[in-house]
Amino acid sequence: MTIELHTWDTPNGRKVSVALEEMGLLYRVFPINITKGEQHAQDFLRICPNNKIPAIVDPEGPDGTPISIFESGAILLYLGEKTGKFLPATLRDRVPVLEWLMWQMGGFGPMPGQVHHFLQVKDEGDRRYGLERYASETRRLYGVLNKRLEKVEFVAGPLSIADFAILGWAWRHERHQVALGDFPHVERWYGALTARPGVQRGLSVKLN
Repeated sequence: MTIELHTWDTPNGRKVSVALEEMGLLYRVFPINITKGEQHAQDFLRICPNNKIPAIVDPEGPDGTPISIFESGAILLYLGEKTGKFLPATLRDRVPVLEWLMWQMGGFGPMPGQVHHFLQVKDEGDRRYGLERYASETRRLYGVLNKRLEKVEFVAGPLSIADFAILGWAWRHERHQVALGDFPHVERWYGALTARPGVQRGLSVKLN
């Protein structure tokens, strides 16, 4: 059966559309227009108590019964478990996937997201302080990722859901004013991912 993807055209939404395409799962997009506050509607609240996109509804969840999942990281883990794809079976191999997924959720997302916010702040003083703080941390995180990718092809070794999570935000590097050429290993990784047909479909599917 077809998975429902409730989302909008954002980095967190793209993480999930890329994963769904790469995993070969059937899905239908239900746009949630966050610019109009549709994430606060009661129908959406029933599947996402935090009023944030994305969320999914899987009619064929565990034991064949429907399930809804919110938070993009939880969705990626669920889809990896469901399909057995891009999520290693053994705990030892799974640890780096979990590490880099949590790295993205805790930093490489919230920090560039703040850059996106402060770029739109009108007050020069407020904008300058915010950009100095969050742009610096965003570049530091790109440096961390670059060092990791100097040693491995993908962040956890083999391609995994952690790459899809990080890609969702690296996809917006121009918006948070980071030149990938400053981080050559990230640039190589980004090029390898975006050359994949599944990733291309996931990044181009209409989400709004």
